[in-house]
Amino acid sequence: MLMLASLWLPILLAAVAVFVASSLVHMVFKWHQADYRKLANEDEVREVIRRGNPTPGQYVLPHCLDGKDMQNPEIQQRFVEGPVGFVMLRASGLPKMGPHLGKWFLLALAVSAITACLACSVLGSGASKYLVFHFFAISTFLAYATGSVSDGIWKAHPWGAVAKDLLDALLYALVSAAVFAWLWPR
Repeated sequence: MLMLASLWLPILLAAVAVFVASSLVHMVFKWHQADYRKLANEDEVREVIRRGNPTPGQYVLPHCLDGKDMQNPEIQQRFVEGPVGFVMLRASGLPKMGPHLGKWFLLALAVSAITACLACSVLGSGASKYLVFHFFAISTFLAYATGSVSDGIWKAHPWGAVAKDLLDALLYALVSAAVFAWLWPR
């Protein structure tokens, strides 16, 4: 049986490869920039939100968390009038990319480690490069892709943005699979 500890190098390098691929996607190719729109009255919206003094978190408009409340004509009218959506707020201040990048790298490391753990249960030493590549491509694609589809379904993320996220997930899956196929114990 293959031990997870023997896969420390491909786990680490796959996470690094995903981090590099992600950096290229967001800083060089920038294909996600069009996914973020600007409100025509951004300053007014910011002022109204600031006056409410909300804490960082996720907010829903109109606020209705119980299905029973949907029977209320006032709540129904709010949905008809709109807007209907989610608002995510962070703490005020200049963005600090370091913590976000650190968490992203830890997620990539976790995906690599968990899929490697799963692979130890089904693939043995000396498994063919094709089988290793296939296993890691599928399993890491699932890990990187499902959240975006869920957000498209439940949080109204535009399907064009979800499609780009799926392309990202495919890229991350391919680089992960390539690293594991290259460094799989023989």
